[in-house]
Amino acid sequence: MNITIVTPAKRGNRSGNRATANRWAVIFKKLGHHTRMLTEYDGKPADAMFAIHAWRSKTSIRRFRQQHPTAPLVLCLAGTDINSFQNTHPKETHGSMESADTLICLHDRVVSLIPKRFRKKLHVIRQSASPRLRKPPLKRCFEIIVVGHLREEKDPMRAALAARQLESSSKIQIFHMGKAIGDNYYNEALSEMEQNSRYHWLGEIPKWQVRKRMARARAMIISSRQEGGANVVSEAIMAGLPIIASKIDGNLGLLGLDYSGYYPVEDEHALADLLTRLEADPNFANKLFSQIHTLKPQFTEEQELASWKSIFAGLTRGE
Repeated sequence: MNITIVTPAKRGNRSGNRATANRWAVIFKKLGHHTRMLTEYDGKPADAMFAIHAWRSKTSIRRFRQQHPTAPLVLCLAGTDINSFQNTHPKETHGSMESADTLICLHDRVVSLIPKRFRKKLHVIRQSASPRLRKPPLKRCFEIIVVGHLREEKDPMRAALAARQLESSSKIQIFHMGKAIGDNYYNEALSEMEQNSRYHWLGEIPKWQVRKRMARARAMIISSRQEGGANVVSEAIMAGLPIIASKIDGNLGLLGLDYSGYYPVEDEHALADLLTRLEADPNFANKLFSQIHTLKPQFTEEQELASWKSIFAGLTRGE
């Protein structure tokens, strides 16, 4: 198939939407399809369109459906679609969902968060990651990492606030990797480093450096207020890295309801308690390692490719 992928994120942008579009292009090529990527549909012929973000891609979705009323249209629901825009802009967001033949989501909990009339065409795709061998941890400190841009949805300073609650005897150090979105977070991160000796903001660094730290860190914190299904969770799972996560749908839908590493969203005191327990209690650390290991088969490339093959088979049958 000749596929047009539409994402609101421009080339070079490292947001989740662009990362998802780039991943799709690679996967579709492996499955024998040809792709081109746009930020807005240009009206040129395509066998199918795959759009990312119901609200931000609404104009492209409407135009493609008008010009190609019978061609397959697949829509990936972003975290902000699910958690924000279907409440603040329901007409446009649900209109895009109505126009799509197939809806894609990235975690299990989405099915309960969208209107019932759309659930029959919703499919969960778990994003895969390459397996990583564990490396010896640093001895000079108890290394905890945060991977994600500094923006409101990520609650980016929560790990730093939690680190302030730790006992002076703790060896925990927080290393935060990600771009500051806006001057406020840039200045806040710099100020935090001056005042908090446990917090280190590294900025946006190459992926190989992120993966190197994932392979040796003691845990990763994902503190988000909302998520659509963060690929960094897949990366951590395939690196065998325990995750300390805010208890939100986007994390519950990937890690499972029984996972032991949750804390209430925006609660730095509960987060600090979990970090203290992780550092002091080997049994708790081993439990998280075991739970993460059990999740690995769900996040392999083979599993993701099989899911996409099923999607494409449905499109060609007109399902």
